[in-house]
Amino acid sequence: MRRLLLVLLFCLPLSGLADTAAPKTGLVLSGGAARGLAHIGVLKALEEQGVRIDAVAGTSMGAVIGGLYAAGYTVDELEKLAMTLDWQQVLSDDPARQDVPFRRKQDDRDFLVKRKLSFRDDGSLGLPLGVIQGQNLALLLERLLVHASDTRDFDQLPIPFRAVATDIANDEKVVFRSGHLPQVIRASMSIPAVFAPVELDGRLLVDGGMVDNIPMDVARDMGVDRLIVVDIGTPLMRREDLLTVFDVLNQTTTMMTRRNSEEQLATLRAEDLLIEPPLAAYGSTDFGSAAQLIDAGYRATRALEGRLAGFAPPSGGNPALSLARSNDPRTPVITAVRIENDSKVGDAVIRRHIRQRLGEPLDLADLQKDMGTLYGLDYFDRVEYRVAHGKLGNTLVIRTREKRSGTDYLRLGLSLSDDFQGDSAFNIGASYRMNGINELGAEWLTRAQLGDRQELFSEFYQPLDAGSRWFVAPNAFLEAQNVEATLEHDPIAEYRLRRYGYGLNLGRQIANNGEIRFGVGQAWGEANVRVGERDLPDFSFSEGYYALQYSFDTLDDVDFPHEGEDISLTLRQYTPGLGSDERYRQWHLRLDKALGYGPHTWLLGGRYGRTLDDTEVVTSSFLLGGARQLSGFRQDALSGQNISLGRVVYYRRMTPRGFLPLDFPLYLGGSLERGRAWNNDNEFDSGYINAASVFIGYDTPLGPLNLGYGANDEDEQALYLNLGRSF
Repeated sequence: MRRLLLVLLFCLPLSGLADTAAPKTGLVLSGGAARGLAHIGVLKALEEQGVRIDAVAGTSMGAVIGGLYAAGYTVDELEKLAMTLDWQQVLSDDPARQDVPFRRKQDDRDFLVKRKLSFRDDGSLGLPLGVIQGQNLALLLERLLVHASDTRDFDQLPIPFRAVATDIANDEKVVFRSGHLPQVIRASMSIPAVFAPVELDGRLLVDGGMVDNIPMDVARDMGVDRLIVVDIGTPLMRREDLLTVFDVLNQTTTMMTRRNSEEQLATLRAEDLLIEPPLAAYGSTDFGSAAQLIDAGYRATRALEGRLAGFAPPSGGNPALSLARSNDPRTPVITAVRIENDSKVGDAVIRRHIRQRLGEPLDLADLQKDMGTLYGLDYFDRVEYRVAHGKLGNTLVIRTREKRSGTDYLRLGLSLSDDFQGDSAFNIGASYRMNGINELGAEWLTRAQLGDRQELFSEFYQPLDAGSRWFVAPNAFLEAQNVEATLEHDPIAEYRLRRYGYGLNLGRQIANNGEIRFGVGQAWGEANVRVGERDLPDFSFSEGYYALQYSFDTLDDVDFPHEGEDISLTLRQYTPGLGSDERYRQWHLRLDKALGYGPHTWLLGGRYGRTLDDTEVVTSSFLLGGARQLSGFRQDALSGQNISLGRVVYYRRMTPRGFLPLDFPLYLGGSLERGRAWNNDNEFDSGYINAASVFIGYDTPLGPLNLGYGANDEDEQALYLNLGRSF
């Protein structure tokens, strides 16, 4: 036995010398945005050839693929990730609409322009440093690398790793050997002007491709003997393809990238191997071609099978990498939660939105939604998390960065409807929202609108607890609109109805999906004959009411939804006890349910409004008519104390889905509708009217633009041009 131990002791150093003598191989992965998915195919072929990678250096997308691989991800996991990710969501800042707080969902319905201007506390206009802040990308990297987020020394990863970024302030190359891995990778791929720079250790960092797109020198500094270099860089565009200012900007960036790439490629040695997948047919945004890109990288590497035979070490694979893949350390048990917050809202507000339970494994699915909800509050430039591993357990650290461009928002609105027969409606408006008035997240919203429908509305929204579950909301309003008075089947006059008043609501939020409010209000107004028989009386009125309102919204898109539902129910009791001229009751229900199947969407729903007691017709009427609201009639052509509308709307997306925020789809659709309007105290009853329409919809940066034709069985027909809400 003693003799056997002596033999083993002598063999151990010899095996160590054998490992030391084996050449070490470094893998260099270049940047190239979507084209970088070809790196996954390269890794797949290398593993099939038994090639052991001893170090990885990457830039931009090369840093993403290389960092994940170095942290223990298998090629199969990387391939599945590339094929199943919602790249449009990842490459945007907006959280999934279902995760957005209900208060912010309401903003979508007020005005047209999706983009808003932000203002700082001093009143100056705040502009972002990039089109995309990188919120969703950062969250994805945190989720994928949560098991390695506390590894500060990148040499301690299963495969030693380096990432390259550029200090935009002084044009210096920054090589990361340590740090917070998800943040480092995010910095390496911050394409200037597209992604906002990452501020780290006093530096403002952008894409490493600006200074070193193929970091061969970085890999050599890691002590390797030979390199496998993968070049997937974007080629220069042809003269005839340079058509816009964006093409010129992209070409300029590509020229800088190719210049430093050629300098690195000039240092190739005889023992190195260069792999250049054939990617001429693919652009930097072709994330939808993930399968083809991966296959191109795989085939290009398999074609070099003869050369790769010399890269397979006799000693086998990487024990540290095998260990990382055999265990599942990606869901650590959380023992504490810590908030790092520099924003206007208090730490308690942020903590209230984090549902992670202590003593249980990290729930990444819920945490992703919680991050989306926090970001949707519109207070933060970035919402980040990491797991800090300590002797006493794992701490989930939530870090929120106050929005440097400001948290007060101006939104401009424009709404246009024209039936091409001389009847049109035009409204222009704006809203201004002051956020973060106190630590609970109070806000003051003021909205104004001029045109066919005039409005001035102001509401102060004060949460009563850290989670904004309960709230109080006083408001004041002034509005004016046209309402037709109808006798039997004929309009006899058009009134201009003006109303002003105030109200107070006490409410309860229902998660992110809805709210219920109970309130009281008083209003005063007057109705003057605008068009029609002048012997009809003008009159003034007073209103006092109790109101109960329920709202529920899970639509994935407010303009062209593909799934979800939208429900609104309002009940009002007008009573002389609150100053009302008459006692009567009203209720109004709106319902839409979206069902999507690939590019096809069916929208089922309608409206139902009732006035339950006799009262003045003009002040108690609901409006109906217009595109997909009994098509064939002009906008708001029908008015009645009671209305009903049922409809089925179908539309199909005609353009392929884009993978950048600049995605403006085109839709083709049609509708079938059936509705009725009637009064209580006269003989007007339209009877049930059947209607249909066809339309083309374009989701523009301002909002949906619809051109359609509608007709009904009352021999009414109209062409519609609508810039505004679609449904």
